[in-house]
Amino acid sequence: MSDNNNTSPRILIFGAGSVGCYVGGRLLSASADVVMVGRERMAATLRDHPLVVTDYEGFRHETRLAPERYQTEPQAAAEADLVLVTVKSQATIDAARQLAPHLKPGTPVISLQNGISNAERLREQLPESRVLAGMIPFNVLQKAPGHFHHGTEGHLMAEGDPSLAPALPWFEQAGLALEQRDDMHSVLWSKLLLNLNNPINALSGKPLLEELSTRDYRRCLAMAQAETLQLLRRAGIPTVRLTPLPMALIPPLMKAPDWLFTRLSGTMLAIDPIARSSMWEDLEVGRRTEVDWINGEVVRLAEQLGTTAPVNARLTELVHDCEQQRREWPAEALLMALKQAR
Repeated sequence: MSDNNNTSPRILIFGAGSVGCYVGGRLLSASADVVMVGRERMAATLRDHPLVVTDYEGFRHETRLAPERYQTEPQAAAEADLVLVTVKSQATIDAARQLAPHLKPGTPVISLQNGISNAERLREQLPESRVLAGMIPFNVLQKAPGHFHHGTEGHLMAEGDPSLAPALPWFEQAGLALEQRDDMHSVLWSKLLLNLNNPINALSGKPLLEELSTRDYRRCLAMAQAETLQLLRRAGIPTVRLTPLPMALIPPLMKAPDWLFTRLSGTMLAIDPIARSSMWEDLEVGRRTEVDWINGEVVRLAEQLGTTAPVNARLTELVHDCEQQRREWPAEALLMALKQAR
Protein backbone atom coordinates (compact mmCIF):
# COMPACT_ATOMS: atom_id res chain seq x y z
CA MET A 1 0.00 0.00 0.00
CA SER A 2 1.38 3.35 -0.99
CA ASP A 3 2.64 5.80 1.63
CA ASN A 4 1.61 8.69 -0.60
CA ASN A 5 -1.50 10.23 0.94
CA ASN A 6 -2.55 11.43 -2.53
CA THR A 7 -2.56 7.89 -3.93
CA SER A 8 -5.52 5.68 -3.25
CA PRO A 9 -4.93 2.10 -2.11
CA ARG A 10 -6.31 -0.43 -4.58
CA ILE A 11 -9.79 -1.22 -3.27
CA LEU A 12 -11.32 -4.42 -4.64
CA ILE A 13 -15.06 -4.98 -4.33
CA PHE A 14 -15.74 -8.70 -4.62
CA GLY A 15 -19.27 -9.68 -5.55
CA ALA A 16 -20.24 -6.35 -7.09
CA GLY A 17 -23.99 -6.51 -7.54
CA SER A 18 -26.26 -3.65 -6.46
CA VAL A 19 -24.53 -2.89 -3.14
CA GLY A 20 -21.02 -3.42 -4.50
CA CYS A 21 -21.62 -1.28 -7.58
CA TYR A 22 -23.07 1.51 -5.44
CA VAL A 23 -20.11 1.50 -3.05
CA GLY A 24 -17.72 1.25 -5.99
CA GLY A 25 -19.39 4.14 -7.78
CA ARG A 26 -19.24 6.35 -4.69
CA LEU A 27 -15.54 5.60 -4.23
CA LEU A 28 -14.89 6.30 -7.92
CA SER A 29 -16.60 9.66 -7.49
CA ALA A 30 -13.73 10.53 -5.12
CA SER A 31 -11.16 9.26 -7.68
CA ALA A 32 -10.29 6.24 -5.54
CA ASP A 33 -8.54 3.30 -7.20
CA VAL A 34 -11.41 0.80 -7.38
CA VAL A 35 -11.77 -2.54 -9.12
CA MET A 36 -15.05 -4.41 -8.98
CA VAL A 37 -15.38 -8.16 -9.54
CA GLY A 38 -18.72 -9.71 -10.30
CA ARG A 39 -20.84 -11.70 -12.70
CA GLU A 40 -20.62 -11.48 -16.47
CA ARG A 41 -24.25 -10.32 -16.51
CA MET A 42 -23.33 -7.16 -14.59
CA ALA A 43 -20.14 -6.69 -16.60
CA ALA A 44 -22.23 -6.73 -19.79
CA THR A 45 -24.66 -4.22 -18.30
CA LEU A 46 -21.83 -1.84 -17.45
CA ARG A 47 -20.30 -2.22 -20.90
CA ASP A 48 -23.59 -1.08 -22.40
CA HIS A 49 -24.56 1.53 -19.81
CA PRO A 50 -22.76 4.06 -17.62
CA LEU A 51 -22.46 3.37 -13.91
CA VAL A 52 -24.83 5.79 -12.19
CA VAL A 53 -25.05 6.08 -8.39
CA THR A 54 -27.62 8.26 -6.64
CA ASP A 55 -28.99 8.66 -3.13
CA TYR A 56 -32.07 9.94 -1.35
CA GLU A 57 -30.31 13.22 -0.48
CA GLY A 58 -29.72 14.14 -4.13
CA PHE A 59 -26.20 12.85 -4.75
CA ARG A 60 -25.52 11.71 -8.32
CA HIS A 61 -22.38 10.48 -10.06
CA GLU A 62 -22.16 8.97 -13.53
CA THR A 63 -19.13 7.40 -15.16
CA ARG A 64 -18.25 5.10 -18.03
CA LEU A 65 -16.16 2.29 -16.61
CA ALA A 66 -12.88 1.35 -18.26
CA PRO A 67 -12.79 -2.43 -18.88
CA GLU A 68 -10.32 -3.01 -16.05
CA ARG A 69 -12.68 -1.40 -13.51
CA TYR A 70 -15.20 -4.25 -13.68
CA GLN A 71 -13.77 -7.73 -14.03
CA THR A 72 -15.19 -11.23 -13.76
CA GLU A 73 -12.19 -13.25 -12.54
CA PRO A 74 -10.80 -13.41 -8.97
CA GLN A 75 -7.21 -12.89 -10.18
CA ALA A 76 -7.94 -9.17 -9.92
CA ALA A 77 -7.55 -9.60 -6.13
CA ALA A 78 -3.78 -10.07 -6.48
CA GLU A 79 -3.12 -6.32 -6.49
CA ALA A 80 -5.68 -5.41 -3.84
CA ASP A 81 -4.72 -3.40 -0.77
CA LEU A 82 -8.24 -3.70 0.69
CA VAL A 83 -11.07 -6.09 -0.20
CA LEU A 84 -14.75 -5.40 0.41
CA VAL A 85 -16.84 -8.57 0.20
CA THR A 86 -20.40 -7.80 -0.89
CA VAL A 87 -21.62 -11.20 -2.10
CA LYS A 88 -24.89 -12.63 -0.81
CA SER A 89 -24.43 -14.60 2.40
CA GLN A 90 -25.03 -17.94 0.73
CA ALA A 91 -22.01 -17.27 -1.53
CA THR A 92 -19.55 -16.40 1.26
CA ILE A 93 -17.59 -19.65 1.34
CA ASP A 94 -17.30 -19.79 -2.44
CA ALA A 95 -16.13 -16.17 -2.54
CA ALA A 96 -13.45 -16.85 0.08
CA ARG A 97 -12.20 -19.89 -1.81
CA GLN A 98 -11.94 -17.85 -4.99
CA LEU A 99 -10.04 -15.07 -3.23
CA ALA A 100 -7.67 -17.26 -1.20
CA PRO A 101 -5.12 -18.11 -3.93
CA HIS A 102 -4.71 -14.49 -4.97
CA LEU A 103 -4.67 -12.25 -1.88
CA LYS A 104 -1.37 -10.93 -0.54
CA PRO A 105 -0.73 -12.05 3.07
CA GLY A 106 -2.10 -9.54 5.55
CA THR A 107 -4.59 -7.96 3.15
CA PRO A 108 -7.53 -6.47 5.07
CA VAL A 109 -10.87 -7.99 4.01
CA ILE A 110 -14.12 -6.41 5.21
CA SER A 111 -17.36 -8.38 5.09
CA LEU A 112 -20.07 -5.88 4.10
CA GLN A 113 -22.83 -8.48 4.18
CA ASN A 114 -26.06 -9.25 5.95
CA GLY A 115 -26.16 -11.71 8.81
CA ILE A 116 -23.97 -12.38 11.82
CA SER A 117 -21.42 -15.02 10.90
CA ASN A 118 -19.98 -14.07 7.50
CA ALA A 119 -16.72 -12.62 8.80
CA GLU A 120 -16.14 -15.77 10.84
CA ARG A 121 -16.71 -17.94 7.77
CA LEU A 122 -14.34 -15.78 5.71
CA ARG A 123 -11.65 -16.09 8.41
CA GLU A 124 -11.81 -19.85 8.24
CA GLN A 125 -11.02 -19.77 4.53
CA LEU A 126 -8.61 -16.80 4.56
CA PRO A 127 -6.26 -17.42 7.52
CA GLU A 128 -3.50 -15.20 6.11
CA SER A 129 -5.79 -12.18 5.64
CA ARG A 130 -7.00 -9.61 8.19
CA VAL A 131 -10.72 -10.37 7.99
CA LEU A 132 -12.94 -7.76 9.63
CA ALA A 133 -16.67 -7.72 10.26
CA GLY A 134 -18.42 -4.80 8.63
CA MET A 135 -21.90 -3.42 8.23
CA ILE A 136 -23.70 -1.58 5.44
CA PRO A 137 -27.05 -0.44 6.85
CA PHE A 138 -28.77 1.12 3.86
CA ASN A 139 -30.80 -0.29 0.98
CA VAL A 140 -29.61 -0.13 -2.63
CA LEU A 141 -32.02 -0.64 -5.52
CA GLN A 142 -31.09 -1.01 -9.18
CA LYS A 143 -33.53 1.48 -10.70
CA ALA A 144 -32.40 0.92 -14.30
CA PRO A 145 -29.53 -0.97 -15.94
CA GLY A 146 -26.36 0.38 -14.36
CA HIS A 147 -28.21 2.83 -12.07
CA PHE A 148 -27.95 2.07 -8.33
CA HIS A 149 -29.92 4.11 -5.83
CA HIS A 150 -29.27 4.33 -2.08
CA GLY A 151 -32.68 4.84 -0.53
CA THR A 152 -32.32 4.85 3.28
CA GLU A 153 -30.00 6.53 5.75
CA GLY A 154 -27.08 5.00 7.63
CA HIS A 155 -23.30 4.79 7.35
CA LEU A 156 -20.67 2.08 7.03
CA MET A 157 -19.09 0.46 10.08
CA ALA A 158 -16.27 -2.05 10.48
CA GLU A 159 -14.04 -3.53 13.13
CA GLY A 160 -11.26 -1.12 13.97
CA ASP A 161 -7.87 -2.11 12.58
CA PRO A 162 -4.70 -0.11 11.78
CA SER A 163 -4.58 -1.66 8.30
CA LEU A 164 -7.62 0.42 7.30
CA ALA A 165 -5.97 3.78 7.90
CA PRO A 166 -4.78 4.45 4.31
CA ALA A 167 -8.26 3.83 2.90
CA LEU A 168 -10.33 5.81 5.40
CA PRO A 169 -9.80 9.25 3.81
CA TRP A 170 -11.08 7.94 0.48
CA PHE A 171 -14.29 6.67 2.05
CA GLU A 172 -14.67 10.07 3.71
CA GLN A 173 -14.16 11.93 0.44
CA ALA A 174 -16.70 9.65 -1.24
CA GLY A 175 -19.38 10.50 1.33
CA LEU A 176 -19.24 6.96 2.72
CA ALA A 177 -17.43 7.51 6.00
CA LEU A 178 -16.33 4.18 7.49
CA GLU A 179 -16.75 4.20 11.27
CA GLN A 180 -14.40 1.87 13.15
CA ARG A 181 -15.98 -0.04 16.04
CA ASP A 182 -14.87 -2.44 18.75
CA ASP A 183 -18.39 -3.85 19.32
CA MET A 184 -19.23 -5.23 15.89
CA HIS A 185 -21.03 -8.31 17.23
CA SER A 186 -23.58 -6.02 18.87
CA VAL A 187 -23.65 -3.78 15.78
CA LEU A 188 -24.44 -6.76 13.54
CA TRP A 189 -27.25 -8.00 15.76
CA SER A 190 -28.65 -4.47 15.98
CA LYS A 191 -28.57 -4.15 12.21
CA LEU A 192 -30.25 -7.53 11.93
CA LEU A 193 -33.09 -6.23 14.11
CA LEU A 194 -33.71 -3.58 11.44
CA ASN A 195 -33.24 -6.10 8.63
CA LEU A 196 -36.07 -8.19 10.06
CA ASN A 197 -38.26 -5.90 7.98
CA ASN A 198 -36.70 -7.25 4.77
CA PRO A 199 -38.91 -10.36 4.55
CA ILE A 200 -42.00 -8.39 5.49
CA ASN A 201 -41.26 -5.84 2.79
CA ALA A 202 -40.55 -8.61 0.28
CA LEU A 203 -43.78 -10.43 1.14
CA SER A 204 -45.80 -7.22 0.96
CA GLY A 205 -44.61 -6.36 -2.56
CA LYS A 206 -44.72 -2.67 -1.66
CA PRO A 207 -42.09 0.10 -1.39
CA LEU A 208 -40.61 0.35 2.10
CA LEU A 209 -42.28 3.64 2.93
CA GLU A 210 -45.72 2.39 1.88
CA GLU A 211 -45.26 -0.89 3.74
CA LEU A 212 -44.10 0.84 6.93
CA SER A 213 -47.06 3.22 6.69
CA THR A 214 -49.39 0.23 7.13
CA ARG A 215 -49.90 -0.63 10.79
CA ASP A 216 -50.48 -4.37 10.37
CA TYR A 217 -47.21 -4.76 8.47
CA ARG A 218 -45.48 -2.85 11.27
CA ARG A 219 -47.11 -5.13 13.83
CA CYS A 220 -45.60 -8.09 11.97
CA LEU A 221 -42.18 -6.44 12.25
CA ALA A 222 -42.74 -5.67 15.93
CA MET A 223 -43.46 -9.35 16.61
CA ALA A 224 -40.25 -10.48 14.89
CA GLN A 225 -38.18 -7.80 16.64
CA ALA A 226 -39.65 -8.40 20.10
CA GLU A 227 -38.98 -12.13 19.77
CA THR A 228 -35.38 -11.40 18.76
CA LEU A 229 -34.78 -8.87 21.52
CA GLN A 230 -35.97 -11.37 24.11
CA LEU A 231 -33.46 -13.92 22.79
CA LEU A 232 -30.64 -11.37 22.74
CA ARG A 233 -31.31 -10.47 26.38
CA ARG A 234 -31.30 -14.14 27.29
CA ALA A 235 -28.00 -14.65 25.42
CA GLY A 236 -26.42 -11.58 27.05
CA ILE A 237 -25.88 -9.83 23.71
CA PRO A 238 -26.29 -6.05 24.06
CA THR A 239 -27.69 -3.90 21.26
CA VAL A 240 -26.39 -0.55 20.08
CA ARG A 241 -28.30 2.45 18.81
CA LEU A 242 -28.28 2.61 15.00
CA THR A 243 -31.21 5.05 14.82
CA PRO A 244 -32.13 7.97 17.06
CA LEU A 245 -34.42 5.58 18.93
CA PRO A 246 -32.94 2.82 21.14
CA MET A 247 -33.49 -0.65 19.73
CA ALA A 248 -35.71 -1.76 22.61
CA LEU A 249 -38.19 1.04 21.84
CA ILE A 250 -38.57 0.26 18.15
CA PRO A 251 -41.14 -2.59 18.52
CA PRO A 252 -43.52 -0.42 20.58
CA LEU A 253 -43.19 2.33 17.97
CA MET A 254 -43.99 -0.16 15.22
CA LYS A 255 -47.22 -1.13 16.97
CA ALA A 256 -48.34 2.48 17.39
CA PRO A 257 -51.37 3.84 15.50
CA ASP A 258 -50.56 5.29 12.09
CA TRP A 259 -50.92 8.91 13.18
CA LEU A 260 -48.49 8.46 16.06
CA PHE A 261 -46.03 6.39 14.03
CA THR A 262 -46.00 8.99 11.27
CA ARG A 263 -45.34 11.73 13.79
CA LEU A 264 -42.51 9.92 15.58
CA SER A 265 -40.85 7.95 12.80
CA GLY A 266 -39.75 11.00 10.84
CA THR A 267 -37.02 11.51 13.43
CA MET A 268 -36.00 7.86 13.36
CA LEU A 269 -35.10 6.92 9.81
CA ALA A 270 -35.11 8.68 6.45
CA ILE A 271 -36.55 6.50 3.68
CA ASP A 272 -36.82 7.34 -0.01
CA PRO A 273 -40.37 6.74 -1.34
CA ILE A 274 -39.03 4.35 -4.00
CA ALA A 275 -36.77 2.33 -1.67
CA ARG A 276 -37.35 -1.41 -1.42
CA SER A 277 -35.54 -4.23 0.31
CA SER A 278 -32.98 -6.32 -1.56
CA MET A 279 -35.07 -9.36 -0.61
CA TRP A 280 -38.00 -7.94 -2.58
CA GLU A 281 -35.70 -7.53 -5.58
CA ASP A 282 -34.45 -11.12 -5.20
CA LEU A 283 -38.00 -12.48 -5.19
CA GLU A 284 -38.99 -10.36 -8.18
CA VAL A 285 -36.22 -11.79 -10.35
CA GLY A 286 -36.42 -15.34 -9.01
CA ARG A 287 -33.18 -15.38 -7.01
CA ARG A 288 -32.60 -17.20 -3.75
CA THR A 289 -32.93 -14.76 -0.85
CA GLU A 290 -30.83 -14.20 2.26
CA VAL A 291 -33.67 -15.02 4.65
CA ASP A 292 -31.67 -17.88 6.20
CA TRP A 293 -29.01 -15.33 7.19
CA ILE A 294 -31.52 -12.83 8.59
CA ASN A 295 -34.53 -14.49 10.26
CA GLY A 296 -32.66 -17.78 10.14
CA GLU A 297 -29.97 -16.31 12.41
CA VAL A 298 -32.67 -15.69 15.02
CA VAL A 299 -33.93 -19.25 14.70
CA ARG A 300 -30.39 -20.58 15.18
CA LEU A 301 -29.83 -18.37 18.23
CA ALA A 302 -33.04 -19.73 19.75
CA GLU A 303 -31.86 -23.30 19.11
CA GLN A 304 -28.55 -22.52 20.83
CA LEU A 305 -30.54 -21.31 23.83
CA GLY A 306 -32.73 -24.41 23.86
CA THR A 307 -35.89 -22.63 22.76
CA THR A 308 -37.74 -21.57 19.61
CA ALA A 309 -38.39 -18.44 17.54
CA PRO A 310 -41.77 -19.23 15.93
CA VAL A 311 -42.38 -15.80 14.36
CA ASN A 312 -39.01 -15.64 12.65
CA ALA A 313 -39.26 -19.31 11.68
CA ARG A 314 -42.63 -18.67 10.01
CA LEU A 315 -41.30 -15.65 8.11
CA THR A 316 -38.43 -17.80 6.89
CA GLU A 317 -40.87 -20.44 5.65
CA LEU A 318 -43.08 -17.89 3.89
CA VAL A 319 -40.14 -16.37 2.03
CA HIS A 320 -38.93 -19.81 0.97
CA ASP A 321 -42.45 -20.51 -0.30
CA CYS A 322 -42.30 -17.29 -2.34
CA GLU A 323 -38.95 -18.32 -3.78
CA GLN A 324 -40.83 -21.25 -5.32
CA GLN A 325 -44.02 -19.38 -6.24
CA ARG A 326 -44.22 -15.61 -5.91
CA ARG A 327 -47.19 -14.17 -4.07
CA GLU A 328 -47.89 -10.94 -2.23
CA TRP A 329 -49.27 -11.00 1.29
CA PRO A 330 -51.85 -8.41 2.39
CA ALA A 331 -51.00 -6.94 5.78
CA GLU A 332 -53.93 -8.49 7.66
CA ALA A 333 -53.26 -11.97 6.24
CA LEU A 334 -49.55 -11.83 7.08
CA LEU A 335 -50.27 -10.66 10.62
CA MET A 336 -52.73 -13.52 11.11
CA ALA A 337 -50.18 -16.07 9.83
CA LEU A 338 -47.58 -14.84 12.32
CA LYS A 339 -50.06 -14.80 15.20
CA GLN A 340 -50.99 -18.38 14.43
CA ALA A 341 -47.33 -19.37 14.38
CA ARG A 342 -46.74 -17.73 17.75
